[in-house]
Amino acid sequence: MARLKQIESFVAVAQKGSLTAAAGAEGVAPAVIGRRIDALEERLGVKLLVRTTRRITLTHEGSAFLEDCQRILADIANAEGSVSAGGVKASGHLRITAPGGFGRRHVAPLVPHFIAQHPEVSLSLNLSDRVVDIVNEGVDCAVRVGDLPDSSLVSVRLADNRRLCVAAPGYLARAGTPRHPAELAQHECLVLSSDASQTRGWAFVIEGEPTHLRPRGRVDCSDGQVLHDWCVQGLGIAWRSTWEVEREVAEGRLVALLQDFAAPPNGIYAVFPQRKHLPLRVRLWIDFLKHTYGDPGYWSGWEGG
Repeated sequence: MARLKQIESFVAVAQKGSLTAAAGAEGVAPAVIGRRIDALEERLGVKLLVRTTRRITLTHEGSAFLEDCQRILADIANAEGSVSAGGVKASGHLRITAPGGFGRRHVAPLVPHFIAQHPEVSLSLNLSDRVVDIVNEGVDCAVRVGDLPDSSLVSVRLADNRRLCVAAPGYLARAGTPRHPAELAQHECLVLSSDASQTRGWAFVIEGEPTHLRPRGRVDCSDGQVLHDWCVQGLGIAWRSTWEVEREVAEGRLVALLQDFAAPPNGIYAVFPQRKHLPLRVRLWIDFLKHTYGDPGYWSGWEGG
């Protein structure tokens, strides 16, 4: 208990900038807070705070220790909150990110349901087709679609993601229908620009071997929704996820191509920083996504059969 009080006092002083303010918030004398800080520094063998008559500043060691202490206190608060009132009770601010197209269709519509279930959680959703640095940008969880690069981040697979080539009937009537992936070189292909997150190209299985091609066309764009719209308008062939084009394929506005060469599905993932204990609100968000995407009825559109 004494160690926890020392940590709580250290965090309070660091956040409020003075012993007096920290003591006032707890309702004790400043000397009590000072003794706790002294005991903590003595036990650790390092100086955490530089105290002068005018202000208190953190040492380098103090700054690093503060980050760990804040996480520890947050974990304790989440653990207590999880059993308060006899049930799961999350609180705090949840920061999530997702790709623009997928986020608009399959993340943003879920947010109202999640916050209705957890009224003490606030939430920020960042939709971006760039790969957000969730550690340095303070994001709790990213939803990512496709192959994941090796990293220190932790990922949970939420669902399969299937990709296919599609084109509008008007484009095919004008340019012909490719019968083999190699023929894409003779077509206008709508590709993500080089500064987007797709780096390996379009995936196929050719003669039993996974193969990545990099088709080219006269236009490219960093926004997947724009590529989708251009494809529907007949500008060329696009390689898109089924969740994005299933409606147009079912309605005949797009035609699925090269299905005999389709690569196995990759994944839709929840990605989060390496942590021993995730905040309750993050765990509940990931569980919510797993439950939603794991329902076969959720993906009720065209299945490519």
